[in-house]
Amino acid sequence: MSIISIGAVLWDIFDNARHIGGAPFNFSAHATRLGHRVWFVSAVGRDELAKVTLRHIRELGLDTRYIRTVGDAPTGTVRVFLQDGQPSFTINRPAAYDFLALSDQELETLSAAKPRWIYFGTLEQTSRQVRGQTRRIIAANPQAQTLYDINLRKDCYTPALVKELLGETSVLKINDEEVRAVLEMLGEKPLPLADFCAVFARRFGWRVVCVTRGADGCALWSEGRYVESPGFRVKVADTVGSGDAFAAALLHGLEQGWPLEKTADFANRLGALVASRSGAIPPWTMDELPRIGSNAT
Repeated sequence: MSIISIGAVLWDIFDNARHIGGAPFNFSAHATRLGHRVWFVSAVGRDELAKVTLRHIRELGLDTRYIRTVGDAPTGTVRVFLQDGQPSFTINRPAAYDFLALSDQELETLSAAKPRWIYFGTLEQTSRQVRGQTRRIIAANPQAQTLYDINLRKDCYTPALVKELLGETSVLKINDEEVRAVLEMLGEKPLPLADFCAVFARRFGWRVVCVTRGADGCALWSEGRYVESPGFRVKVADTVGSGDAFAAALLHGLEQGWPLEKTADFANRLGALVASRSGAIPPWTMDELPRIGSNAT
């Protein structure tokens, strides 16, 4: 399976460490580890951190040809504060990824490969340039489905933008708190998760909706069928990147044509495994997933 992933590569800065990250990059790294071909579209600055970033990207098996170098903004950084393993963020912008771009030749080359999926989130789409580039990529690849991992961050979205992106979505990944936020943006009353999935999939044309629920696992809806899958008990190191690993696993299961129950369980396992280790892209192997801790009840 081939995927175009659009958005940030940046560094998560903790009190005593720094880790390469950014939701689109994390997703790309985990999807690559699952055996998929990912073309990552982003940008870095013309600075020392960029050299380290590009080296790490290559070490994780990703192609860097569509990562632009820009001189008017630094390589992205985010300050991460942890409380009981749960992160809060200070996002430093503008950053280089706000100025990602593809030439006409690069877009033509990407599109000739007939990618099956296009991945994007919300934060980067607040950049006018990124929004325009995303529209170009979607328009040039009508055969591709889109995965929108909503990932709402404080001061990094508007209701108008979110509504627009929801209308460009084939598969929506959203957490239970974001469901409430989206319903409020749409002027709707609270709804049970199953009803949210069914009602708004019909309104926006989504094929699949996945609602993550933290330690409680996830709910997955597809074409009228709804399942809930329990989470797994693990000792949490930090949850940074666990949702991005979950998204990669979700897409993997959908692409394999697995039953919803198997897809949801697989995504829960990978998300839990990543949460049990420090950093957004810790080492892991497929052999570890069956050994993830007991279901949370």
